[in-house]
Amino acid sequence: FILWMLAGLVPWFYFNDALQGGTKSLIEYSYLVKKVVFKIEILPIVKAVSALYVHLFFVILTYLLYCVYGRFPGLFTLQIFYYSFCMFLMVLSLSYATSAITVLFRDMEQLVAIVLQIGVWATPIMWDLNAIGLPKWLVILFKMNPMYYIVYGYRDTFVYHRGFWEHPLLTAYFWIFTALAYLWGTKTFRRSRGHFADVL
Repeated sequence: FILWMLAGLVPWFYFNDALQGGTKSLIEYSYLVKKVVFKIEILPIVKAVSALYVHLFFVILTYLLYCVYGRFPGLFTLQIFYYSFCMFLMVLSLSYATSAITVLFRDMEQLVAIVLQIGVWATPIMWDLNAIGLPKWLVILFKMNPMYYIVYGYRDTFVYHRGFWEHPLLTAYFWIFTALAYLWGTKTFRRSRGHFADVL
């Protein structure tokens, strides 16, 4: 169970850290936002990339623990790069919107923290969605959480040894969600950036 749960916790640690960091990135580096020549679009990217270093440490630690228990890496290990890339793009897309809104509405940072606290239980990380006999409509509702795709992708990589191509509908849904989140995030960021220097 520890190995199974760890495979779900590792991506959530990154998502939580990167989204909270990205949300307050413009506030944290307000002195850079006020500089006309500085390209502020890179600030959420910096937070998302910096969180990857901690994520890499946890991924390596997880593989070591799996090896201790006699579960050695195989071909499906390479999927970790795909799912990490998926999560990076999703976090960045959301961070563009939340960081821009936080400048104009400071309580956004607290709202994101609350959503993440609820999200860790709403995402099947410490419990198995397929083992508790939920109604079909409720299962579909849980699967609409984009982090479900990532969490179970990590478990497919570490535990079940299944490819992402075996879940075409979930894969399509995730990328549609991420594309829409990116469009919303970048549009919100561009529309709000003219007010950043004045508000900060």
